[in-house]
Amino acid sequence: MNRPIASMLLVVGGLWLAVAARPLWGCPFCSATSQTFSEELATMDVAVIAKLVKLPPVSDKVGEELQKATFEVVEVLKGQAHLRPKQKIETLYFGDGTVGRSFLVMGISPPDVMWSTPLPLTDRAIAYLKQVIRLPKDNTQRLVFFQKYLEDEDEMLARDAYDEFARAPYAEVKAIKSHIDHDRIVGWIKNPDIPASRRRLYLVMLGIVGSDKDLPMLEEMLQSSDRKAKSGLDALIACYLTLKGEAGLPLIERLFLANPQADYADTYAAIMALRFHATEGGVIEVKRLVKALHYMLDRPELADLVISDLAKWEDWSVMDRLFELYKTANEKNSWVRVPVVNYLRACPLPRAKELLQECERIDPAAVKRANTFFPGAPAAPTPAPNKASHLLPGLPASGDTSRLAGLPRERVPIRGQLAEAEIARGSPSEDGDSLAAAINPGADSALAVRMSPPPANRWLVLGVPCAGGLLLLVAQWSLLCRHDAGR
Repeated sequence: MNRPIASMLLVVGGLWLAVAARPLWGCPFCSATSQTFSEELATMDVAVIAKLVKLPPVSDKVGEELQKATFEVVEVLKGQAHLRPKQKIETLYFGDGTVGRSFLVMGISPPDVMWSTPLPLTDRAIAYLKQVIRLPKDNTQRLVFFQKYLEDEDEMLARDAYDEFARAPYAEVKAIKSHIDHDRIVGWIKNPDIPASRRRLYLVMLGIVGSDKDLPMLEEMLQSSDRKAKSGLDALIACYLTLKGEAGLPLIERLFLANPQADYADTYAAIMALRFHATEGGVIEVKRLVKALHYMLDRPELADLVISDLAKWEDWSVMDRLFELYKTANEKNSWVRVPVVNYLRACPLPRAKELLQECERIDPAAVKRANTFFPGAPAAPTPAPNKASHLLPGLPASGDTSRLAGLPRERVPIRGQLAEAEIARGSPSEDGDSLAAAINPGADSALAVRMSPPPANRWLVLGVPCAGGLLLLVAQWSLLCRHDAGR
């Protein structure tokens, strides 16, 4: 393997490790499309603004080592100890390019720097990068800066600013409330050409700065038959409930939860919005949100979507209804049985043990699957005496959530992706595409919810990519050393 290719792979490997090491959660409904400039610059040892001074010669010879283009450093953004203005650097460049054009070029391992592929820049992008590299670590100040570039005329900057917000926790977005321009946000929401992924962000922001005056517009969108008007429906519902409060739930129940004619994707979006409000919204009491989910038990083919939520929020009042679903399940909704078993295993009430025995008698294979694939869910513990519920009247409320560990969750490990269960069904997403296609992190049909996974899952999600990236780095470095030794 020649050194240029190996160098490029090493840079890619470093970026992979950086991505894998990042926290998984950010804006509750947003899907980041790529690494931000801030993230890339943080992983690099050197970064420069350079102009192209010489293109590599064109050659058609098979097996010939790739030639490099020559660049002249204009400004050093990072790594001033290793580079200086006017210095010439060489790196692979596969574009046509115009001599004199400006590029961002980054690299690792100075002094013998391994350069990344140059990225062409406009004058506006150069000014942007000079500011980004100097931004303080305070996330609130950073978001105030990036907000100015949302929907910027330079698409690269608009995308980078959006990705910064997509990675920001909801609490940090709320912290810049006084800096958010309400009218501009509303204008973007009404613009049919705005991608659904970005529209979600703007709906989240409207929920922060909006008022009762925005409710008619949101209600019209919720009831519209135009898919574009309802794009980003999960965030649209969440925004509406943030502004309307508990009084807005009847409309959501009627349109999406209690309505058997509602599209699957619309119903799922409503569930995602309720989950957001149960975990971060802070506007509607959890017990009222849980009650709204009860409508899903009247739709057996979709009931499995909310069973883990009912257990999470310790709603044991529906135990008998769930057992009835288990008992009457057929080939159209047989997948409901494993979640019901896990719900009963998590329930602390004595009757749960009795119903588990009945479940095993009716379908021992379903109970076996639950025990096999969700071993972390223990048998139902004995309820603690004299413990009143903080969620639903008459229900025990334990602070011990360990018994919920084995429950399946209809959540996504990376924003922009959909739960495997929903993908397997092959149902259409809210934007008309298959759910499988929505796995693309940049897809506009992201339906996400921010729920922390069990520790083992987090190590699995982070550990495997990190290990793979490390192996890639070691392998490519070994090839480099072998190549140099053979010269």
